[in-house]
Amino acid sequence: MALYSAAAAVLAGLERGEGGLKSLVYNSGFPHVRQLYALVSETLRYASVLEKLLDGAALLQAEKKLPPQLAKVLVYDLLFGKGLKCGGRWKALARRHRARLEAELARMKVRHKVSRNEDLLAPEQAISPAGEWARAGWAPCAGSNGGLCLTCPAPAASQVPRYVRVNTLKTCVDDVIDFFKRQGYTYLGKADSVEELKALSGKKFLLDLHLPELLVFPSQTDLHDNLLYTSGHIILQDKASCLPAFLLGPVAGSHVIDACAAPGNKTSHLAAILKNKGQIFAFDVDPKRVATMNTLLTRAGVTGCQLAQQDFLTVDPRNPKYSRVTHILLDPSCSGSGMVTRGPGQEVAPSAERLQALAGFQRRVLNHALSFPALRRLVYSTCSLHQEENEDVVQAVLQEWGSSFRLVTAFPSWPCRGLAAFSGAESCLRASPAETLTHGFFVAVLERCREGAAALSSLSAAAKENPQPGEGTETGGAPKKREKKKQWVK
Repeated sequence: MALYSAAAAVLAGLERGEGGLKSLVYNSGFPHVRQLYALVSETLRYASVLEKLLDGAALLQAEKKLPPQLAKVLVYDLLFGKGLKCGGRWKALARRHRARLEAELARMKVRHKVSRNEDLLAPEQAISPAGEWARAGWAPCAGSNGGLCLTCPAPAASQVPRYVRVNTLKTCVDDVIDFFKRQGYTYLGKADSVEELKALSGKKFLLDLHLPELLVFPSQTDLHDNLLYTSGHIILQDKASCLPAFLLGPVAGSHVIDACAAPGNKTSHLAAILKNKGQIFAFDVDPKRVATMNTLLTRAGVTGCQLAQQDFLTVDPRNPKYSRVTHILLDPSCSGSGMVTRGPGQEVAPSAERLQALAGFQRRVLNHALSFPALRRLVYSTCSLHQEENEDVVQAVLQEWGSSFRLVTAFPSWPCRGLAAFSGAESCLRASPAETLTHGFFVAVLERCREGAAALSSLSAAAKENPQPGEGTETGGAPKKREKKKQWVK
């Protein structure tokens, strides 16, 4: 019965706008997250059908103590799933009404002139079984909780490719390209446009046009069982999620804070940029997420990183331990409204009150981050589409700090800029499935002002450390040949 109770609780949380499906399942405490996610996501997929069945069979009227969310998951598994797995009175209750529910389902099929359950769904909901985990946003993954990958999204929206970040702590781009070629993939070179990424199909892949260590595969590509992934040589990470560490661009030897670090993809990216030289302090308040992060960082070969199960707001900026921290990556909790992996009906728009509460937290944590005395550069990012969590937060905090910090024009060649919420907001960047073929994302880069500095600067330290197309490399050309590391495949 624990499975159905947990699924009903997740559905109730979605209806109250307490978070997204992925976060609610992750934080449910239920030990088998893959099983829970599958049940909830499929119940949501059949939500409109289930509501009609419950009304037609008058189940909730007959069983007044049965919560509607619990009724939905029970009826889904009874009629559309693999059969009820639990015991107890709820199982007996559902089976007592089985004949009436099956009769109502039969009447629905006659009315719609269909013979299969799947045909009752709207076209956008009728996703094939092969696309189930892609739609869910998680995919089968060796060695992860319950067989489900909790650290990287599987792109459900067909227009979002599979992005693969080469982990330069263990290998280099050239070696990874050669490895995939030997596996029968065709390398098409460096992309010249987003349209090229959109046209990928089959076993073909490209080097990304913006990020120098990012490979791009068709969205259906599943690499979770690939040797490179299981050995930590590649990281499956959405392109937009790669931007914060890339734009922070700390030089090797820097001391860096990853303030809200779990599950650790951005942390491992920072370590790769630092070449494992320097120090990373990574914080997250959730013990399960810290454990997941530790596993991911170990697999990626990250050293020089201190993990702490601690709320970043409780970290003392005056502690001598952090006296050399010059860079901070801040990716705080947000509404998650930019995550395109959510299926139809799986995400409830946050209320104005919840957005206000999130923005208040985001302002506090950004203010706290800026108070570290040696800080020179900070990246603030969210996977939210809402101005309240993005431009409005940055504007409010910059006003509080006066001339102490300034916005840097992040990635000038990036096509999608911040909303014109205030003067200079165009220095920020946004990402979206439609314009950049990524998850929805927001990034702002802040730097401490030197005396006499202008309010805005188009100089990007990340661009210096990692040249962009047209900035230190031949536009559209191949990356410079890297010195090959010791071969790890034969």
